[in-house]
Amino acid sequence: MTATSNLRIVAARRGPPAVLRPIEEAAPVPGAGQVLVRVLAAGVGWADVMMREGVYPGAKFPLTPGYDIVGVVEDGAAEAGGLQSGETVAALTVHGGYSRYIVLPASELVRVPAGLDPVEAVSLVLNFVTAYQMLHRCADVSEGDTILVHGAAGGVGTALLQLARLAKFRVIGTSSSGKAALVTSLGASHIDYRTEDFVARTKELCGGAVAAFDPIGGAHWKRSYAALRPSGILVAYGASTVLSGGRFDLRRVLAFVAGKPSFAADRLLSDGKGVTGYTIVEWKGGRPAAFRADLAHLFELLAARAIEPIIAERIPLAEAARAHELLGKAQVTGKIVLV
Repeated sequence: MTATSNLRIVAARRGPPAVLRPIEEAAPVPGAGQVLVRVLAAGVGWADVMMREGVYPGAKFPLTPGYDIVGVVEDGAAEAGGLQSGETVAALTVHGGYSRYIVLPASELVRVPAGLDPVEAVSLVLNFVTAYQMLHRCADVSEGDTILVHGAAGGVGTALLQLARLAKFRVIGTSSSGKAALVTSLGASHIDYRTEDFVARTKELCGGAVAAFDPIGGAHWKRSYAALRPSGILVAYGASTVLSGGRFDLRRVLAFVAGKPSFAADRLLSDGKGVTGYTIVEWKGGRPAAFRADLAHLFELLAARAIEPIIAERIPLAEAARAHELLGKAQVTGKIVLV
């Protein structure tokens, strides 16, 4: 089957969610080694918001957000690594996923087992791979150890909680009080970050975490570091503090820069703690085989219902602006997906 028209979401300039507009255009045509994919589900996340705001590294307007997709091979399969038309595939696109059709290198595609819900499957590509690699490839955590998870009710946060429970780690999760029930239902002890001192509470609960996973950034990293026990590790994987209500906030950026801690070598040696950063793009680029293996393993866990991605809402592609509005309000739990 060859597509004739494409619906794509485009931001012509940086700005609020309303800058995301649907356009109709001719469908892209795959070249050598490429595949035309009909997108079934595209994830919505904070990286997409940062692209829309023009603060994601390398973002250039006009642009189409869309970090992760699951879709069906439509064309180009004969020359592209043995993929067959009609096969379901997943990809970490980084950008361009908010589209009915997308052309991708065959080498970037990972087969999705038959029978999986595309919306649940796409939740694994970014959120669960990020959580899995931070837990099992960045941090040295053993059965029975306690970890600290910030943003525990979000897409990556709920993935961390599920994977940690599967590995028999103990978890402390921070969120607002309205999301406490979800956090505790996933096996974590809850801390309300608005009313409680998470450093003091973590030390009270376990004497200090073996690992802390922090997507907030700035001075918050310093406090997460303080919540660790000796030999613990801080895994920093985001800077959501620079956004306010889903918008880029210069005052928050300045506060991020001013509050960002300096982890000098002599301090790390004296504290006995460690610090590492994680970005899925760098990990996938440097260790592509690990990315494919980890995603394939997660698909197996999903097929066995050992993990169950939490879907906040399924929203039509043409309503991408509404999806960004919902995400910016920080009132959703789990993953927002465009279908």
